[in-house]
Amino acid sequence: MLKDEIRRVWEENFQVYGTDKVWKQLRREGIVVARCTVERLMKLMGLRGVVRGKTVHTTVSDGSTPCPKDLVNRQFTAERPNALWVSDFTYVSSWQGFVYVAFIIDVFARRIVGWRVSNSARTDFVLDALEQALYARQPAQQDGLIHHSDRGAQYVSIRYTDRLVDAGIEPSVGSVGDSYDNALAETINGLYKAEVIHRLGPWRNLQAVEMATLEWVDWFNNRRLFGPIGNIPPAEAEAAYYANLAGSANVE
Repeated sequence: MLKDEIRRVWEENFQVYGTDKVWKQLRREGIVVARCTVERLMKLMGLRGVVRGKTVHTTVSDGSTPCPKDLVNRQFTAERPNALWVSDFTYVSSWQGFVYVAFIIDVFARRIVGWRVSNSARTDFVLDALEQALYARQPAQQDGLIHHSDRGAQYVSIRYTDRLVDAGIEPSVGSVGDSYDNALAETINGLYKAEVIHRLGPWRNLQAVEMATLEWVDWFNNRRLFGPIGNIPPAEAEAAYYANLAGSANVE
């Protein structure tokens, strides 16, 4: 019985969960089992989690372009949604050439709020991801939202910075070539590459990458357990925040 449940959880979660996450998901479902038992049974069944590879940096900066200040200083925490977004993009090799994938993440619950797939790494590509995030989240001027990125030419372009300012968002940019200055966004990129790109490739074209990314983002936001927020999905963490906020308001 346990083998069936373990295999179900592993298969329902992109076949990327290792012992810890399979065990924690079983506990969330009310299935009481020791972690060592899950580890032993997964080994017997030949099931294991995905292993992340090395981070590949895509930043191409222009030293002559003025940049906003670093308002984050490597402190990737937020007390509420729409307080801090981080952005980055990565690339995927396909049979038809490179495909670029951009993500915007709300730091509070690590939720992906905007993403885009493109054959080009020009500014329009990351602007499209930003527009999706703005449409989905509708941040208010009083939110004091900060948008943080590396010094990639796309993110420090006049068009991108102007769009942030128009939306009432404060731009923030880290140091050149320093992965720690945009570590959270690079972490999400690393998970994406390990859980989707390296595991399911090779890739035929942009359309194939886009469909797989769509499915992964939905799973990541709504079902994937994420350790830094208490081993719950990002959507659940945000829902709990707003439920607590509503409860506090009712008490008052």
